[in-house]
Amino acid sequence: MLDDVPGEVRPTQERSIGELFGDLARELATLVRQEIQLAKVEMSEKAAQAGKDAGMVALGGTLAHAGLLAVIAAVILALGTVVHLWVSALIVGVVVLTIGAVLARNRLQAMKRIDPAPRQTIESLKEDARWARERAQ
Repeated sequence: MLDDVPGEVRPTQERSIGELFGDLARELATLVRQEIQLAKVEMSEKAAQAGKDAGMVALGGTLAHAGLLAVIAAVILALGTVVHLWVSALIVGVVVLTIGAVLARNRLQAMKRIDPAPRQTIESLKEDARWARERAQ
């Protein structure tokens, strides 16, 4: 029989059930910490993508506004030669606002398609649970 020396790892067949469960508990705690870290990384990536899409929505709105200001003056004056100026201003305003709305809507739809759930982590946790159940049997 081997003498018990602190820090010495004994072969599995000589280890007690208590020691095995202690090792399992430590390994599961490590695994949970790693899974939490994975979830944080995954959520950070998704938040970064949402931030980029939000920036594109803002850019679309800004461009629509700039386009509104630049085009209104020229087109209103051009249409003003055919119809009353107020009618030409209304027509141009509706067209420019429609373009801006389409740009913003497209990016908002892209943001809605982002799945905020940490799918990789969920799948990994399911695999870990299956592994733990198999080892417990």
